[in-house]
Amino acid sequence: MGTKREPTARQMRLAVELRRLREAAGLSSREAAAMLGVNSVQISQIESGTSGVSEQRLRRMAANYACTDEGLIEALVAIASDRTQGWWEQYRGQLPTPFLDLPELEHHATCRWDVEFLHVPGLLQTAEYARCLFSYVNPEFPSGDVDLWVEHRMKRRVVLERKDPVPYEAVIHEAALRIRVGDRLTARGQLHRILESSEADHVTVRIIPFELDNFGGAGSAMVYAGGPVPKLDTVIRDGPNGPVYIDAEAQLSRYRTLFRRVEAASLEPDRSRDFIHRLAKEL
Repeated sequence: MGTKREPTARQMRLAVELRRLREAAGLSSREAAAMLGVNSVQISQIESGTSGVSEQRLRRMAANYACTDEGLIEALVAIASDRTQGWWEQYRGQLPTPFLDLPELEHHATCRWDVEFLHVPGLLQTAEYARCLFSYVNPEFPSGDVDLWVEHRMKRRVVLERKDPVPYEAVIHEAALRIRVGDRLTARGQLHRILESSEADHVTVRIIPFELDNFGGAGSAMVYAGGPVPKLDTVIRDGPNGPVYIDAEAQLSRYRTLFRRVEAASLEPDRSRDFIHRLAKEL
């Protein structure tokens, strides 16, 4: 018998939101199950992401929980009904699940914001930069494995290059541009890639220079992905054991505010491009 596949971050988000709706209604799993005509085990399986939920059942659950947020309900129905088999599925079993969750999240995102202080954001990296980064962080990896990780990272750029690209904004600290992950040629190529990407109408790149006064936001690195409704936005931050997904409404509000503060402290896009041009000339 095959092993049941681990739920994706998107499936887990559906499960979490259904649990939140039940708890907001003040219902126990047993009470919710009785209203739905199932046993409490089925509710637990749905809320743990180990079991899917049909559109009809999801709408009944929302009604039982007295949820009147139609936008949220329709968004949850879309997640529950989604059968997308994206390009990232070809890497299942070859790369850790979090590396598959991110491109799935990007694929469905309504917007994408990055704040980085030490490395160039993944969506803007060149293959050479990514290769140097993966090789340094994982020196025990054979070259074939590094090739796989680099290939996967480069394919993620599709969200910026497809016919309906994701609106993207990156705020990058000068430190990330000056740290030489590779050699001088790699660094120059990376700066030119950022400049090339920033020319697209849907891409905005802003730089935070070292000389900026009164900037205390260096701990605010994040990935912010917009959902179909604000309640389904997601923040991703690096943790000691891998990426940490943040989706509590109060925390999302805090990170939106934090992003806007960091954005306001950065250089305007035109000045940012001029800044990157000057750095490239130094190389």
